[in-house]
Amino acid sequence: MPHPTGDWLPAAAAVAVAAWGANQFTALASVYRARTDWSALSLAAMFSVYLLGLVPGLLLAGPAAERYGRRRTVRGALGLSAAASVVLALSDEPSVYAARLATGFAAGLVFLAGTAWLRELSGPGVPPERSARRAMYATGTGFAAGALASGVIAEWLPAPTVLPALAQTLGCLLVLRATRGLPETARGRGCGNGDGRGARPGAGPGKSDGTGPAHGTPPPRTAAVRHPRFRYVVLPASPAVLGAATVAYVVLPPLVADRVPGYAPLFSGLVAALTLATGVVAQPFAARLDDADSARATLTAMATVIAGLLLGALAAARDSVGLVVAAAVVLGTGYGLTLGAGLHEVERLTPPASGPTSASLYQSTTSSGFLTPLLLAGTAGHASYPALLAGMAAVGLLCLAVTAAHSRRHLPDPPDPRTAARREDSSVQT
Repeated sequence: MPHPTGDWLPAAAAVAVAAWGANQFTALASVYRARTDWSALSLAAMFSVYLLGLVPGLLLAGPAAERYGRRRTVRGALGLSAAASVVLALSDEPSVYAARLATGFAAGLVFLAGTAWLRELSGPGVPPERSARRAMYATGTGFAAGALASGVIAEWLPAPTVLPALAQTLGCLLVLRATRGLPETARGRGCGNGDGRGARPGAGPGKSDGTGPAHGTPPPRTAAVRHPRFRYVVLPASPAVLGAATVAYVVLPPLVADRVPGYAPLFSGLVAALTLATGVVAQPFAARLDDADSARATLTAMATVIAGLLLGALAAARDSVGLVVAAAVVLGTGYGLTLGAGLHEVERLTPPASGPTSASLYQSTTSSGFLTPLLLAGTAGHASYPALLAGMAAVGLLCLAVTAAHSRRHLPDPPDPRTAARREDSSVQT
């Protein structure tokens, strides 16, 4: 039985509010920096500990959605995200670490199970690429809104370390209410139909719907990782995805905070929103650049990230707000292009039966970019930020050379035409 047209909207809201929680720390870090004696290294560690929750969440989302259903998995993760923001509002060091860890785990679950739920609730009459775009825009909107809303609240309302976190909790509670009547779309043990409207035809185990293995046989989920093209083309570029984004909105804004006195949280939120919005706009262009016979899209993306790092180094050297904004645009573009290019490469390397497992595996490798602020903060005592960013660009050039050397090698077999429509169906951002 077809789902009502608007069923996908509450699922999209679930993805967005989880992304909000994931990125609200960006603006709050400026408040912590001004109001506490926490070191830059501690703040970078608080940001990066999110990764320790995100990766298990991404890897467990598929099995959880298969066993318990999309609905239960997403709603349970939203409850965890809401609780994590309450803990974050306590605003002491142990609470922030715990909240970031729990937020990462909840976000990983929602980013995979929630986007699968959104696509299936869109209905069989909606082209896969359109439902994939809905998931991409929901995630990108949540990331941008989390940073921007937290920055605005922290800038102009009282209790700047408390109210932004509680706003996200309120958002989770509202979305939990909105998703209460949505149907389950998966068929499997533990997957009830919710309100009795039933699962989407073709969404059960054995179909390419995002979770279930065919005929009870575990899919070859690591086939892409074992392929030589993954090692020599995808892997060298994968840290640049989130490395570019985090340099833009975590590393650069504090370096020019003295140029925006009194507006540091708002400025951080604006730069983060600009970076992520640019990434969302840029990501579809990766599909246009994509070429199954070369790594053209990946090479273009890596070159863009390198240019952004060099511009960021110049911004840090000149203490320029304008150059930080310009670097955010270039790095955001690089973020979107590298994400899209990598997903297309991995899609070609992954057997159809694996569903979006390829996306979770790829995003687990890209998540190493979350360690970039911690790496830079830990080495800042030995070199200046302009030198460190220029050094990152030099490392990027070496990775670019490796990818270029293997651009036309280890090409996978031509894709099955029946799976071509799935090319953009795993566009989940972290």
